[in-house]
Amino acid sequence: MSEVRVGILGLGTVGLGVARILIEQQDLMAKRLGKTIKLVAAADRDLSRDFALDLSGVKLYDDAADLVKASDIDVVVELIGGYEPARTFVVTAIEHGKHVVTANKALIAKHGEELFKLAAENNIALGFEAAVGGGIPCLKALREGVAANHIQSVYGILNGTCNFILTKMENEGADYADVLKEAQALGYAEADPTFDVEGIDTAHKLSILAAMAFGSHIKFDEVYTEGISNIGAADIAAAYDLGYRIKLLGIAKPHTEEGKVTQVEMRVHPTLVPISSQIAQVSDSYNAVMISGDFVEHTVYIGRGAGERPTASAVVADIMDIARILPNGVEFLAPPMGYVASERQPLETLPMADVQSEYYLRIMVQDKPGVIASVTSILADHQISLEAMQQKEHDTGEVVPVMMLTHETTEGNLQAAMSRITALQTVEDEVLILRKESFSS
Repeated sequence: MSEVRVGILGLGTVGLGVARILIEQQDLMAKRLGKTIKLVAAADRDLSRDFALDLSGVKLYDDAADLVKASDIDVVVELIGGYEPARTFVVTAIEHGKHVVTANKALIAKHGEELFKLAAENNIALGFEAAVGGGIPCLKALREGVAANHIQSVYGILNGTCNFILTKMENEGADYADVLKEAQALGYAEADPTFDVEGIDTAHKLSILAAMAFGSHIKFDEVYTEGISNIGAADIAAAYDLGYRIKLLGIAKPHTEEGKVTQVEMRVHPTLVPISSQIAQVSDSYNAVMISGDFVEHTVYIGRGAGERPTASAVVADIMDIARILPNGVEFLAPPMGYVASERQPLETLPMADVQSEYYLRIMVQDKPGVIASVTSILADHQISLEAMQQKEHDTGEVVPVMMLTHETTEGNLQAAMSRITALQTVEDEVLILRKESFSS
């Protein structure tokens, strides 16, 4: 096969980026592949707008359902996003013998298991590198680059919007609400930012990473998820004074019995990370993924996690991988999730109550004698010891914030203690609980 024909579903930001690469970088790709990748078709709901790209010679469809059935297309690129109609189009494309590439993390997180099975039954390749980390080749690194390792942990800054907000809050001492408005004005955050700032986008991506790392099935619905909307400028400043930065992290770790992985820990939440760590240096809208293995130790991948050019680059990399094996079968590619299908198991998710962590606590207390003693006594009752405590200067009689760092304990112990602490009459408002990671494993 000297020519691989591509059709794109969706000419939005990323779709146009993919089209631009396929048109402008065709000669470069041919030199790397020994064959030509040609954009032959694209579908979009609005074909009347100016695409600012020469699409002459590209057949344009206003109905994606027609494109996915077309006989003159080898690879369908799904860039519509969301669950439906994206899932239906991908299923139809596979059933019509088209290889598929997608950047749709929500689709893979929710329907990936179904799609992998269908693709295998039809001898079809399904590429989704751009679904996690944008232009960072973190899935390829996990699937192929560190394939000889037992993976010990995966940490990720997987949402550029949240990282931008937290970076601005630290650098400018600004409040969350003000920085969110700026992020929306700059196009980093949607008008409804819930998907990003409440951690859902990160949870989609983490569920894929965790399943690939540990040979499990994707279980997005079982990822423990918290967002950044309760983080204040005072928390960021206090964390910095204690030697930490706050990052929204996706964290996945295996739990083993007799050398076999039996449970997978998956959680997304704001996390204190040491200022000296590599992941703490990742700022603005950049993403980072740190994968640790028993032989390779720590590997870190940093880059743009979204946007037209980085995401399009990852999409086209998948197209090129598929082009290399055509017209041969998909057995010439690494398995989509890094393990042969028969070896992937629906491993149990570790209950959040059993997760072990160190914690940052922000407790708003009345400025009265004995209040701190009452709080620390309750913590001691639950076998929770303190590493550090900070209380800012204040006027007598005010409600004041007290920041505490604990040594390692279980989430269950910590939550039991918090239920008693928040019931104290001298404690105002809810306690802010943040977890801390040292990256020692």
